[in-house]
Amino acid sequence: MGARYRNLVTPLALIAAVILVYMENPWVYPKPGTTENDIATVAFWVLTIVVIILMFEDRKTPGAEVVEVEGPAFTRYLFSNTRAGLFWLPIRIFLGFEWAVAGWHKLSGTGWMDGGAPLLGYWQSAVKVPAQGSAPITFDWYRAFLQFLIDHHAQGWFAVLITLGELAVGIALLVGALVGVAAFFGIVMNMSYLLAGSTSVNPIMFALAIGLILGWKVAGYYGLDRFLLPKLGVPWRAKVATVPLT
Repeated sequence: MGARYRNLVTPLALIAAVILVYMENPWVYPKPGTTENDIATVAFWVLTIVVIILMFEDRKTPGAEVVEVEGPAFTRYLFSNTRAGLFWLPIRIFLGFEWAVAGWHKLSGTGWMDGGAPLLGYWQSAVKVPAQGSAPITFDWYRAFLQFLIDHHAQGWFAVLITLGELAVGIALLVGALVGVAAFFGIVMNMSYLLAGSTSVNPIMFALAIGLILGWKVAGYYGLDRFLLPKLGVPWRAKVATVPLT
């Protein structure tokens, strides 16, 4: 089973790469809104998801945990040594307050928890395509996604989701609880804002959150993760298959 996954991953990933080259090549890429554009976009994302699933399953095979390329000693220290938690502590505090304050302003203000009018206005501004100059959104698929939310009046529940999500991420980072998970959801929100054309502090927060995800084992050591992670273990750890000796 494992060998079959590995045999499938390589050709599917290569096909996805070829489609991506086709999509990003300015000399051959079809015009936005055309059938070819839609087919290429859907094919790329379907293949990408399939490759990720196959690689996720491949982690169970013998030899999947073998480190084939050793990283530099400093990165191993930074991402795996509990003493490096002091390095991640100020980053956690900065990101935690950024998210918590943003969420609190939405929660205590007007519009976000009672209808989502500010979010609707933000979406409507983002999806506009000006007659001259560049549109806020670069990717057509994301503009279509926001337009879908606008057409289905999703701003009410989506605004509540964003507000509570920002608060949850901020509090988790401040207290050091499941830092890697909190940073991941923070990145999801940063990416959503960036795709909609909002820059602000999002690039900085995005970059710092990647570091927290990479250092998830120690980033919350000076916080609740010091006690949570040993209790929880690693619930997503796959049981590696064993091959009987013959």
